Amino acid sequence: MANVDGSWDCVVKSPLGDQKMTLTVNSADTSFSGAVSGAMGGMDVTGEVDGDTLSWKQAMTVPMPMTLDCKATVDGDTMTGTVGAGAFGSFPLSGTRTA
Repeated sequence: MANVDGSWDCVVKSPLGDQKMTLTVNSADTSFSGAVSGAMGGMDVTGEVDGDTLSWKQAMTVPMPMTLDCKATVDGDTMTGTVGAGAFGSFPLSGTRTA
C-alpha cells in the first residue's frame, strides 16, 4: 500500500473557478478517515484506499447542496484525480502533500 496519509493542499478546477481545499487522510488497511476544509465547506470524511488510490464522497453546501464523488491517486507527494458532481460532470483535482 502506498503512503497516502498526510495533509494535502488540493485544487478542484470547476466551472466556478479554482476551488481550494485541504484534505487530511489517516489510513487504516483499506479505509481512511479524515477531514476536508475549504470554500466548499468543512466536514469529516471517510473513504476507501486501494493501493495508492483514495475514493470518498463529500457533501457540499455552497453554492448548492450536493454530494461529490471524489477519487485521487497518490504519487509521492502529489495527488491527481477527479471530482464528480452528478449532472454537472467531473472536474480535475490536484494536490500537494504539506505534512
